[in-house]
Amino acid sequence: MGELKLMKGNEAIAEAAIRAGCDAYFGYPITPQSEVMEYLMAEKTAERTGMIVLQAESELAAINMVYGAASAGKKVMTSSSSPGISLKQEGISYIAGAELPCLIVNVVRGGPGLGTIQPSQADYFQSVKGGGHGDYKLLVLAPASAQEMSDHVKLGFELAFKYRNPVLILSDGVIGQMMEKVEFFDPIPRDTTTVYKWATLGKTPDRQRNIITSLDLDPYANEKHNELMQAKYRRMESEDVRFEKINCDDAEYLMVAYGCSARVCQKVVQMLRKNGIKAGLLRPITLFPFPKKQLAELAPKLKGILSVEMSAGQMVEDVLLSTRNTPQLDVFHFGRYGGVVHDPEEVYKGFMQKFNLA
Repeated sequence: MGELKLMKGNEAIAEAAIRAGCDAYFGYPITPQSEVMEYLMAEKTAERTGMIVLQAESELAAINMVYGAASAGKKVMTSSSSPGISLKQEGISYIAGAELPCLIVNVVRGGPGLGTIQPSQADYFQSVKGGGHGDYKLLVLAPASAQEMSDHVKLGFELAFKYRNPVLILSDGVIGQMMEKVEFFDPIPRDTTTVYKWATLGKTPDRQRNIITSLDLDPYANEKHNELMQAKYRRMESEDVRFEKINCDDAEYLMVAYGCSARVCQKVVQMLRKNGIKAGLLRPITLFPFPKKQLAELAPKLKGILSVEMSAGQMVEDVLLSTRNTPQLDVFHFGRYGGVVHDPEEVYKGFMQKFNLA
C-alpha cells in the first residue's frame, strides 16, 4: 500500500505532480483551483525534487512558458479554472500543433463570463472539441475523486509523452475542494538524462538543433501535418478509451455521467434499483476519446439513456452520436448549471419524469 493522506483534490493534484517527477509548473491563481499552486509553493518543491514552480504574470504567460519547457522535452504542467483556461486557448492550440507533451488541469467553475466560483461541467465542449483554433484534440481525463486527481496526473504525463500531445484533466470545484483519503504512488525520480530526438536543445557536436513551431505557410505541407495528427487521434480512440460500468449487465435504463455528476448518479442507481428499476451507469473516464463504441454496444438492449451533467447539455451530444444506430432509443438530458450542483433526489425525480415512470 502506498502512502495515505487526507487532502483536497487540488492538493492531491499538486502532490502527485511532485511524485510524478514533474520538472516545472507555471500557473496563475484563480478560484477554485488556487490550492494547486499554493501547495506546490508551500512544499518547497525545488528543495524536495528540483522542480520549478512559478507564478506567471498572466494565464497567457503561463501557457507560453509551458510551450517553451515542453519544447525542451521537459515534464511540465499548468492549472487554472474556466476563464483562465479560455485565456490559454491560443497557446494550447500552438502546443497541440507543435505536437508537444504537457499536462493541463481545469477545475471548472460556473459561467459564462466570470460567472461564479461554484462548480460546473460547462467546459465540456471547450475541452473535447478543441477549444482553440484548428483541427486539434486534447486527450481529456475526467476524475471523479481525489484519488483519481492523483492517479490522473501520473497517467496524464504517461499519455502526453506516448502521443506527444497535451493532456487535460477536466475536474470541477466539487472534486477540487472536497477532502478525501488518497493513496499516493511511490515517487518517480525526475528524469534528467533522457534526450528526446524531437526536443529543441540547441546544436551539439552529435546532433543538429531542432526548430519547433506550429507555423507552416505551405498549405499542402500543413494538410499533411494535419493528416498525421488525425491519425494520432484515431490511435487514441483505438488504444486509450477509459470508462467505468456500474450495474450495466442487466440494465434497461442507463445514466451517463462523469466527474462529480457520476458520484451523484451512483446513488441514483441504487435508489432506482431499490424500486425495481434496472438502471445502470456508464462513467466516461476519458471524455476524449469518448467511449462511444461501448455506449453503442449497450444501446440496443436499453429503453432509455439520461445524460446527467452540470451544464445546459453538452456531453449529451456525444451520447446521441454514439447511439445514432439505435434511433428508437429515448435519450434525454438532465442538467443544472451556473454553479448549481444537483442532488440524488432531484436527479431521481427527473429520471422518473423523463421516462414516464413516476
